[in-house]
Amino acid sequence: MSQSRIIVIGSSNTDMVVRTEHFPQPGETVLGNEFLMNPGGKGANQAVAAARLGGNVVFICKIGDDLFGESSIKLLKEEGININHVLIDNQLPSGVALITIDKKGENNIVVAPGANAALSVENIKDLDTLISTDTLLLMQLEIPLNTVKQVVLDAYEKGAKIVLNPAPACELPEEIYQKLHLITPNEKEASMLTGIQVKDINSAKEAAEILIAKGVKNVVITLGAKGALAIFNGECLFTEAKVVNAIDTTAAGDVFNGALVVALNEGKHIKEALEFAVEASAISVTRLGAQSSAPYRNELESYQQKPLNQL
Repeated sequence: MSQSRIIVIGSSNTDMVVRTEHFPQPGETVLGNEFLMNPGGKGANQAVAAARLGGNVVFICKIGDDLFGESSIKLLKEEGININHVLIDNQLPSGVALITIDKKGENNIVVAPGANAALSVENIKDLDTLISTDTLLLMQLEIPLNTVKQVVLDAYEKGAKIVLNPAPACELPEEIYQKLHLITPNEKEASMLTGIQVKDINSAKEAAEILIAKGVKNVVITLGAKGALAIFNGECLFTEAKVVNAIDTTAAGDVFNGALVVALNEGKHIKEALEFAVEASAISVTRLGAQSSAPYRNELESYQQKPLNQL
């Protein structure tokens, strides 16, 4: 198993989760069921998923000088993640996310970014010391877009392979597309970035081709319960999702991304890497929570041996 360094730069939040029968309409109050408070944030979720699956992970984020921040550092350290580059903001609180989950396992999320919104390029000045040729660097969009842009430009010059999970969806600076080794949008994000209404395999392929035309080297579009489509090194392929009883989809995409970079870092072919990521994501949606839902490597290996009717 490869131990090449994986760098994850992104957000760290505390998730406050309420389960309910249905999402409230504007002006409506509904009585929920259980309340959970879990570590989250797309950056931290992806870092934990990668670490649990065998990745040698360095995580860079900014947290507040508060109890939520202290708890985040403690938990990241327990996962074996290198936290030497986690920054503490003395002015802003740690990020929080308010999450509602309905009886189908779907979710609504509102994020108050706090210190995540203050993660600047200047905060990541020592990134050069962490990057070597072909280092995989994974980012998302819960930190300032200008920081993402500059890190992409700088890391590309240093020879890093940059993986961008463009979530939450927003318009991207055109100049970064050609610097990306891989972009991993879901259906909604791919639709926003390309103008194609992504709803099935054919429309996903059309959107992926547009992203390739923008200069991205490789594309993986996740299609939820359908699976994932990739155009990778010129090869187009599709991997079906596993049929499972989903109870919480909150971090499914984050687990997918963490697993995907681990598999690619180990030199797996894209077909095998997609299967690895789809299986990890399938396990995660059968559990409550964000980081807590990410499977360990031995769980994934055990899962791969089970017939579909036991999942």
